[in-house]
Amino acid sequence: MHNYNREMDITQTHVPDIALSSTGTGMPTLSQHLTCAKLKTFIRKTRSGGVIKISREHYLRSDLTCGVTTCLQCEQTKELPLLIGVDPTTCGLVSSTYCLLIDTNTGIHQLDILEDDSVSDVILLQTVLNEVKHKSLPAYKRIRDLYTNRDKRFFVFVNEHHRDTYVGRDPGESANDYNDRLIRVACSWYNRHLQDRNLQVVLVTNDIPNRDKARSEGLLAFTIEEYVYSLSNSLSLAGKLSSVESRDESAKDLFPEYIPLNKLRKFVESGKLLSGSYSASRDNFREGYVNVHVDSADSDRLFVQGLRNINRAIHEDVVGVELLPEEEWFVPSALVLSDNEEDVDDGLGEEGEERQSKRARKVKKGAIPSGRVVGIIRRKTRSYCGMLATRPGLPTTSNRHLFRPTDRRIPFIRIETRQANDALLGRCISVNIDSWPRYSRYPLGHYAGTVGVAGDIGTETEVILSEHDVPHSAFSRAVLDCLPPADWRIPVAELETRRDLTGLCVASVDPPGCTDIDDALHSVVLPNGNLEAGVHIADVSSFVRPGTALDREAAERGTTVYMADRRVDMVPGLLSSDLCSLRGGETRLVFSCVWELDGRAEVVATRFHKSVIRSRAALTYKEAQMLIDDADRVDELSESLRLLNRLAKTLRARRMAAGALVLASPEIRFQMDSETNDPIDIAAKEDLETHSLVEEFMLLANISVAKQITRNSARLRYFAGIPRLPLPTSTFSLT
Repeated sequence: MHNYNREMDITQTHVPDIALSSTGTGMPTLSQHLTCAKLKTFIRKTRSGGVIKISREHYLRSDLTCGVTTCLQCEQTKELPLLIGVDPTTCGLVSSTYCLLIDTNTGIHQLDILEDDSVSDVILLQTVLNEVKHKSLPAYKRIRDLYTNRDKRFFVFVNEHHRDTYVGRDPGESANDYNDRLIRVACSWYNRHLQDRNLQVVLVTNDIPNRDKARSEGLLAFTIEEYVYSLSNSLSLAGKLSSVESRDESAKDLFPEYIPLNKLRKFVESGKLLSGSYSASRDNFREGYVNVHVDSADSDRLFVQGLRNINRAIHEDVVGVELLPEEEWFVPSALVLSDNEEDVDDGLGEEGEERQSKRARKVKKGAIPSGRVVGIIRRKTRSYCGMLATRPGLPTTSNRHLFRPTDRRIPFIRIETRQANDALLGRCISVNIDSWPRYSRYPLGHYAGTVGVAGDIGTETEVILSEHDVPHSAFSRAVLDCLPPADWRIPVAELETRRDLTGLCVASVDPPGCTDIDDALHSVVLPNGNLEAGVHIADVSSFVRPGTALDREAAERGTTVYMADRRVDMVPGLLSSDLCSLRGGETRLVFSCVWELDGRAEVVATRFHKSVIRSRAALTYKEAQMLIDDADRVDELSESLRLLNRLAKTLRARRMAAGALVLASPEIRFQMDSETNDPIDIAAKEDLETHSLVEEFMLLANISVAKQITRNSARLRYFAGIPRLPLPTSTFSLT
């Protein structure tokens, strides 16, 4: 039996909303602008053994806007960033106002140029976005941040669904040549479309054959180097160009050749090779581990020793690795070796490989499962902070430098920049890795920016955040546009859908100086003699809608990060420190977990609901402890805190008796100078009962939520990425 399924392929799901021109009625009429370019039919077998016949239709439209504000043929939409053009006086290659149209390689390798504030009005084709996403997801995410930032004016044009810019693939034409042709066709259409607007579209590509073909077709086309060096601010931009170094014919290969990626994936799937994340050693630059599962060795990682075996893998790269025969396994070295020691035997070249092989055969005792890297599946894409390595005899006017990363697990990086040496020496800079050829001792990279003066507290804090991949840039315009107005008030309709708990004595307990108060508690004695306690969590979901730029940014950050002199917010301050902060005397939206407990702190009933509260006080731990300890205080707030504290002690004692694991370490607090914001003293955090009070009720809330999820989702194996594990047996113990 055959099932038939018809799919309409109009747009790619990861491309932004299509901008439409409007008809005379003010509304687009789809049928007037839609034609079918091709029909593709194929058969697909299902998991159950059935067969599905799929017909995929590729539709073209004539009402997709070009995105240029001055265009008279297209009616633009205000929801998308629009192109206004770049002033030609800033570029020596173009005589009129222009926009840039980039190819895939530019989008992947020259992102530091594209992210510079001076670069704007760029057309991103659907063809380019699809290919960038396929080749490099980190690069695609950075491009997505660019086209969602209205100030940058990066416009996405869905060229493969426009009637005048789509062309079919010729027989025998490679995918790369076809994509290049689609890019040239779109560039040509833009120039014809805008010829009466005195605005040119310039193709930027480092593919020389593609550039030459574009020029032969009458298009303005330049390499990224040609374009950057023609700009008035070329000095500051040129240093950010992705490094491309031509090989010296006399240079010998130092490292083994990689297995091509397509073959590497097949070998991994078949089990001939293994794959995993490479972790470099902090103590010895010639050693590391690949975190894999090796059935034959009963191990979850392979030891890699020697630069040839590491084979240009960089910390956190996903690599393909070959398990060595047991007689070639290595013993981890007890030496501490850093890469700045010139007398270290690096084991490169044929002689080094022979010495390394002899050394491996001699040492047997203590050898562990070992392997060698044979290919890179995915490079870790990020910027590295550090300083230029000063070497005796290096000319001070040289444009070529050796960069020493702060992270000892990262190798030195060769960079070339026109930035003056005086502007870089003694400063912390950031560098991106571009490639690592077989003939080069170190990877090649390019200067991405200056962090600040080395040793300055602001610079060092920036380095810590960057080295730990903590997103800490300013929130983009797209994120800020998702926020409510500063004078926002709770709508009456919203109040009607929530339980009104503003009459309860609710209070928060936090460290001193805390402004992002996200939880509060209350307790009362019920008429039946039982006790009621509740935890109230700020309802951020009322302001963060799924799929918005704010939602994506919050998911990327994951949490608020606290440093000695600053706080890196997960959401903008209007939410974290105001509308979602449970400040004293302010009405706020919360999600509540409320329990009825008996005198032994046993939970009798639990309820969850959205609520509205008005906190009576925002207390510090010490202030709350003083209210609890002051026997003369008999007000409602003090009595509520005492009741919570008594319940917390009982809950904690029960957890300890049940074998709870306590993970505690001494906490310290920095005392900051009020004028310079520099730390001037360090004090151990005082251990108070109120710390345990808050901790116990947060744990009880999490336990209650977990039980509720389990009851309502018995068939759900995973929830929020947390596996549902079986209960431990009676013989379970921690060793």
